[in-house]
Amino acid sequence: MKSLRLTAVGGALGLAVLIGASPAHAADQTPADTLKAGAQQGVADGYPGVIGLIRDGGSTQRVQAGVGKVGTKVPADPKAQFRIGSNTKAFTATVLLQLESEHRLSLDDSVAKWLPGVVAANGYDGAKITVRQLLNHTSGLPDYIGSPQIAGPYAVDANARQSYPPQTLVNIALALRKPVTAPGEKFDYANTNYVLAGMVIKAVTGNDVASEVHKRIIEPLGLHDTTFPTKDPALYGNYLHGYVHPAVFYIQDVTVSNVQLFGPAGAMVSTLDDLATFTRALLSGRLLPPRQMAELKTTVPTSDGKTRYGLGIQHAQTPCGKWVWEHTGAVLGYYSFWLSSEDGTKQVVQANTEYHLILGTPGQTHTGYAALNAYCAL
Repeated sequence: MKSLRLTAVGGALGLAVLIGASPAHAADQTPADTLKAGAQQGVADGYPGVIGLIRDGGSTQRVQAGVGKVGTKVPADPKAQFRIGSNTKAFTATVLLQLESEHRLSLDDSVAKWLPGVVAANGYDGAKITVRQLLNHTSGLPDYIGSPQIAGPYAVDANARQSYPPQTLVNIALALRKPVTAPGEKFDYANTNYVLAGMVIKAVTGNDVASEVHKRIIEPLGLHDTTFPTKDPALYGNYLHGYVHPAVFYIQDVTVSNVQLFGPAGAMVSTLDDLATFTRALLSGRLLPPRQMAELKTTVPTSDGKTRYGLGIQHAQTPCGKWVWEHTGAVLGYYSFWLSSEDGTKQVVQANTEYHLILGTPGQTHTGYAALNAYCAL
């Protein structure tokens, strides 16, 4: 169950296993060629479809391999929507940073200031945990996805329409174990942190996090293919189907899956282009003033020893020596990630349409290496 707890919607460490070393970029290949070859290898490894995007300044190139739906011959569309999982966290963190810039809260406020009594069980005390510690995963709170009552039904996609109020998820998390570290002491990735972050946003604004993300980010940036579902588990329009494919003799379409289970931690739907537009706007300072930009990029060491985590984004040094901001989104049926330079001018974004809650698969490895090599070649 440990691997499920870490990866089901986490993905913060998804590329960390690849950061240490990767195959060299072929001198006669363009970055797009490299990404395309990785996509094709991902399909050979068992992915139904892989799509990717490279953006260098004002130039954008897209690649694809495989199909958008098993049983058809329709190629996977690089402009199609997919579930972005924990890439949602950067949107949630951005809203809280904007609220701080408006002097409506401080990231150093305690959770209990805004959510009295919400974190107060089994030795946990919201008065000792700050909003900042939620965003950089140093709160010490357990992840509710580690509970069998959550993980089991989710893994087989048996709970697509089950309601999970935020307080219920928090209560399930708190009951898992007593504290093992003090707040601020250690990084420990937990979706519980971002469920609470969403609750703080609602306490401050009176609106749910989806409404605030739409008003503050989606509309101003013109992210026309990005949505934040809160109840409906279905996808609409032009989208890629998602699958679990853990064995050659078994594949299941899990496109329709629970969104209430993750909310501000991982419920959003987007496209390669929209995700690239958002991350470029975020890293270039378009969405946040300088003080909040500094907070966004203030990092803590993660458990892998290779990467550092900011507020909804992660920092790492690539095998070629370049530094990169990145994050991964991993939800049932979909595995995606983005890589970006410091100023957002050079970007690689990729999405794969199979995820069965386990990290380190051949498809993840080969497509991840290709993305890193493509980024290094920019």
